[in-house]
Amino acid sequence: MAVSLEEVKKLKELTGVGLTDAKKALEEANGDFDKALAEMRKKGMTKAEKRGERSASEGLVEAYVHGGRIGAMIELNCETDFVARTDDFKNLAHDIVMHVAATNPTYVSADQIPAEIRDAKAAEFTEKVKGDGKPEAMVPKIVEGMLNKYFAEQCLMDQPFIKNPDETIGELVKNHIAKLGENIVVRRIARFELGASE
Repeated sequence: MAVSLEEVKKLKELTGVGLTDAKKALEEANGDFDKALAEMRKKGMTKAEKRGERSASEGLVEAYVHGGRIGAMIELNCETDFVARTDDFKNLAHDIVMHVAATNPTYVSADQIPAEIRDAKAAEFTEKVKGDGKPEAMVPKIVEGMLNKYFAEQCLMDQPFIKNPDETIGELVKNHIAKLGENIVVRRIARFELGASE
């Protein structure tokens, strides 16, 4: 099936692959643009996913203080000092640090959750689900859903962005990776609240 050059260019732009790969993907999808894009994303051919493997050791530390009572700091890394100095990168850092101040996440991402904390929560949820009289075969699936929901609220990358709840912080970062052409990593976060205990 013949595919239009405009669609090939659009697919190339969205995924960061060459024209030949974009054309081939469209032909394999019989000209269905959305299907071709979905297939390329599945294969990990998008710009953001490819760049996620690159080392990010430049960047900046951004701080935000709200009313002298709440403060937050983040370390946001990218690949080059050039990108770290751009307004887009600085604005991203500012948006994320404001988000941290507002939502108080415990972890940057789910892979930082200690196994013993996850296991303890799983045991607690399992008891609750069994106590509710759910069928035994359904318990593990229900518990997994409860764990995902519980920890999504505590993991920065899974939280809905306060300025745009339709987008998670993880999606916001991925969009900036595609836009700026470099891997971007939220390395560390910290939040302080006046009078709050550790």
